[in-house]
Amino acid sequence: MTYIQERGSTHVYHVNRMSKEEMDHMISLCVHEQPAYCVAACPFKADTKEMLFYAAKGNFKKALAIYEKITPFPMILCNGCTAPCEEKCRLCELGDGISIREVERAIVRYGEPGKRSSVFRIRKKKKAVIFGSGLFPLFLVGELEKKMYPATIYCQEKDYEAYIAAAAPELLESDRKNEVKRLSSMDLSFEFGCSLDLPFIRAKMKEADVVCASEEVAKKLAPEETADAEIMLREQAEIVSGPVRSVMDAAFAAKRAALTVDLLVQNLSPHSNRGSEGAVTTRLYTNMEGMKGSKKIPCSIDGYSKEEAVEEAKRCIQCHCDECMKSCVYLSEYKKHPGLLAREIYNNTQIIMGDHQMNKPMNSCSLCGQCTVTCPNGFDMSQVCKSARENMVSTDKMPLAPHEFALMDMLFSNSEAFLCRTQPGYETCRYVFFPGCQAGAIAPDVVTEAYEDLCRRTEGGVALMLGCCGAISEWAGRYEMTEKANEQLKQELAKLGDPIIIAGCPSCMKQLKESLGVRVTGIWEILKEIGLPAQAKGLEIPVAIHDACGARGDARTQDIIRELLADMGCTVVNTEYSRDLSPCCGYGGLTSYANKEMADKMTEKCLERSDAPYITYCMACRDRFVREGRESRHILELLYGTNAVNMPDISEKRYNRLVLKEKLLKNIWNEELTMEKKDYTVAYTEDAINMMDERMILKSDVERVLSDYRENQEAIFDEETKELVTRSRLGNVTFWVRFVETEDGYLVRRAYSHRMNIMKRVGQ
Repeated sequence: MTYIQERGSTHVYHVNRMSKEEMDHMISLCVHEQPAYCVAACPFKADTKEMLFYAAKGNFKKALAIYEKITPFPMILCNGCTAPCEEKCRLCELGDGISIREVERAIVRYGEPGKRSSVFRIRKKKKAVIFGSGLFPLFLVGELEKKMYPATIYCQEKDYEAYIAAAAPELLESDRKNEVKRLSSMDLSFEFGCSLDLPFIRAKMKEADVVCASEEVAKKLAPEETADAEIMLREQAEIVSGPVRSVMDAAFAAKRAALTVDLLVQNLSPHSNRGSEGAVTTRLYTNMEGMKGSKKIPCSIDGYSKEEAVEEAKRCIQCHCDECMKSCVYLSEYKKHPGLLAREIYNNTQIIMGDHQMNKPMNSCSLCGQCTVTCPNGFDMSQVCKSARENMVSTDKMPLAPHEFALMDMLFSNSEAFLCRTQPGYETCRYVFFPGCQAGAIAPDVVTEAYEDLCRRTEGGVALMLGCCGAISEWAGRYEMTEKANEQLKQELAKLGDPIIIAGCPSCMKQLKESLGVRVTGIWEILKEIGLPAQAKGLEIPVAIHDACGARGDARTQDIIRELLADMGCTVVNTEYSRDLSPCCGYGGLTSYANKEMADKMTEKCLERSDAPYITYCMACRDRFVREGRESRHILELLYGTNAVNMPDISEKRYNRLVLKEKLLKNIWNEELTMEKKDYTVAYTEDAINMMDERMILKSDVERVLSDYRENQEAIFDEETKELVTRSRLGNVTFWVRFVETEDGYLVRRAYSHRMNIMKRVGQ
């Protein structure tokens, strides 16, 4: 038996196989974090979606806190807001959009303002002065106070109330009083009743680091210069100001002006480092299928009541994109959208020392590619996880444990169970039948029937190759093992005359095409061309089709499978998530080895779609469905009237491949393959069989341990159970067996394993 060497050391590094640029590009395809349509339309980037979420729950305090993030004077802004967000509401496509402005007014009216915390609020050293009154100075005052600038306001008004009234005379008295309360609580210095003539202004300008003014005052100071509307600055006069035409203009201009102040005090150009200002374009995708339009809640002149605002906010559909997460068990279980999960997985690959906490997540993806179909931008989580696995293998940071059993099984398929022969009577062949390792393990009689049928009914000769296509090492990220498997297959194909491969498995078909670059067709295509076998017979009850991951994007294969079933008289039930949208059964990507619980949930997800028997054209899918108690058949079972073995355990799967090879050699090529026979028997209790299958311990492993025991007679006797306990180190794993001796040999009662190496003290 050949074993795989465990990674050498965490101090050994090779070349990374995944660049940051590649990962950044992939992450950019995920639109989950893109702003909602209403949010993108808002020049202040108000989180309208979140605000409506809390309003719908009646939490107006939280909703108001969100609104207060974008403006120091929410009542003034919401009264003068032109609501560009409303026309972007996706509900407009189905009926009435959300009355966002009216809900905002209700939030401001009924919400309780949060307490202003002084913790970590450190006043800046640079001082600002603001001359004049009006909307722009008022909003700018609030923005500078947020940024903790010591600011002094010089105005002609007599008090706070008059200052607010000069800016927003249309406010109701109650609303004006609330805004006065906000203004008076701010950490600002006001000088009321000032003359604001030029001598007074110029004198006060000398006391400040930054000068801001209303448009009226700015014209006095710099009558020949106009402010740059992009930065709200008269650059020659160094006065922050600008004309405004509305509440929205003033509030937005104040934000721009406050950023300009930030840049000026740092001696930076006010034209640079401004980031994204104003409304933006969103790439968000929201699936509106199945949604129904509705009418907005009628609103009186006085606005919504609290109850009416709650009802209107409840109409919000909370636009988001979770197309991939709805159908993918992997993403939904980790509760992370692909962009975030991909970033965490990439960061995991870059850790030099310490725990790699994302190893399990990256190994839990089935690499099925369903997300590339459900995602509107084709985000490929399978490529992220596969590249990450390869990267971890390349840098010698990927433990062997999650995939070792599967990789050893692949080596077994391509060594002890491997068979490659031309059809008797042919030196080279036109075709070679490649049923796949799982077909030989689960349905050896079906493989025999299919091969004999192909030999009888196709011209040019059909060779046979029993082995693994290399998908297992490809999924594990063990690219060097894949290259070796490819080289072995190429050499064997060359001996056969480089025939066309007839694949019995869609994953094999895909793998062989991509890795070897050879011509591959499916056995289903051949049978569609030459006709059904005589014994072909469909089920008499309706069936559901589970499309294999390997056939994703292969409409021809999907169509032919359905045609063959129709030809056999099967009635097919249409199911959700079929064809390219079909989910993985849990075997793909080696998920069932790295994360059994996740794989089981994937199987359950597949079976949710229908109560009918499932017809598959992947033997691994068929096996997983049967293990969950669902009647399932591989299409070749129906075509050849031969059933697969019912739920073979892992040892039986290996045994089936060996017996298949032995029978074919004897019956077709008249070659005898002598399998080793022992002069003693090894029996197993049912508990032991179940335990071994669960823990992926082969009978051959147990028998190797017992063989070592027969040589060294080393074992521990358990007085309580009267059992012997022995162990052996096989490859990277230490196996323990609890057994009793019988007249003919041994009865195994338990077996378990671990990766710890037990060292024997010598001389003690």
